[in-house]
Amino acid sequence: MHQIRAKGFTLVELMIVVVIVAVLTAIAFPSFQGSMRSNRVATTSNELMASFALARTEAIRSKVGSGVCTSANGTGCGGTWNDGWIVWTDGAGGKQGELDPGETVIRYVKPNQRMTMSGSAVILGFDPRGRSMAGSQTIGVKPKDYDKPARCVVLTATGQMRIQDTCS
Repeated sequence: MHQIRAKGFTLVELMIVVVIVAVLTAIAFPSFQGSMRSNRVATTSNELMASFALARTEAIRSKVGSGVCTSANGTGCGGTWNDGWIVWTDGAGGKQGELDPGETVIRYVKPNQRMTMSGSAVILGFDPRGRSMAGSQTIGVKPKDYDKPARCVVLTATGQMRIQDTCS
């Protein structure tokens, strides 16, 4: 008589595979969390830098100036960097470098709620030459569960921007 062997996995083999997958997942999960946190910081920093670049470009292009300011509602200045920010162009005949009634809001950005942003200036205007009217400014970006900023977006008095991995 021939013995017929059933094809497939035994329960013991299946349990060993499940244990191996569980151990690998436990090892990889903290590393994945760190990658996600780092990506959130990079995304928020890049969004802020892109907003500065857009405002500066609009100031030079329109020859009347523009700016970036904190905004809780997307229509006017106010709040903190954590609430969001808007980019606008001057042109309603009001004070240059400030959002006056009738001026055009170009972009409203609401940052990821898992991020914390810190900066002293809430209005950053650009003159028609693209220079910062608020002088040099630094805005820190960090995850909510960190103590110190993970990255800083630096705006110089000449209107140049850069991202630093360490904040001074």
